[in-house]
Amino acid sequence: MSWSGHIVPFIVTVAIWFVATGLIAWADNRERATFSRSLLVGSVAGIAGLLVILVSSLSAEVWAVYLSFIGALMVWGWHELSFLTGASAGPRRGEADAALTGIARFRQAAATVMHHEVALAVTALLLISLSWNVPNQIGATVFVLMFGMRLISKINLFVGVPNSTSEMLPDQLAYLKSYFGPNRMTVLLAASIAAIATATAWFAVLALAAPAGSAAMVGASLLTTLALLGVLEHLFLALPFRDGMLWGWALPKRREAAAT
Repeated sequence: MSWSGHIVPFIVTVAIWFVATGLIAWADNRERATFSRSLLVGSVAGIAGLLVILVSSLSAEVWAVYLSFIGALMVWGWHELSFLTGASAGPRRGEADAALTGIARFRQAAATVMHHEVALAVTALLLISLSWNVPNQIGATVFVLMFGMRLISKINLFVGVPNSTSEMLPDQLAYLKSYFGPNRMTVLLAASIAAIATATAWFAVLALAAPAGSAAMVGASLLTTLALLGVLEHLFLALPFRDGMLWGWALPKRREAAAT
């Protein structure tokens, strides 16, 4: 195991994941009057992240890999903030029609997140096109990986999972809970965990096979950790885990309630 090639990327990824998730949860659980300012800050960060990816993609050095990784997370955070504040969700903003089943229920559920998913897909395609022939493709790879894992988790929530915890879902998106499937273990969730775990193992093999301390090793280690966190988040859907156990500090309303 290489300290600079394996351990540092692991620490960096986990730290950014934990802090960034908490900051977004804090921003989208505040008063609605603060959303415009949060979106402005998020938009600036997202555009800056895109520029960071473009500049760092021209270099295959270790520092450029880290910059591309951070840039991709900045762009991703911008999309997440716009979704969770309700600025970019979907044309449907109400609860599910309990009488609908099958394809009709799926179409109605898809209408609640359509704008967000289209924005993510367009951004993914943009990053892929911009990174097609450059030496450093980590930024696009990170974004596509996160997009894929997030899409899988949404489909699982629609079908039904044993633990559809929604503590971090802000009030403005509370209606999304009505589109969650019943609390149950499904083959889809098991297959999803297995598929993401397989991707994690593949990235890990690439990291172990790369020259020690190289940009290739760092990039593969970053992707390994990110995919591993994806496995963890899907395990949370299967196990009795509360989001507030990790990010309760970031939820203003919970913190105020605890103080009274």
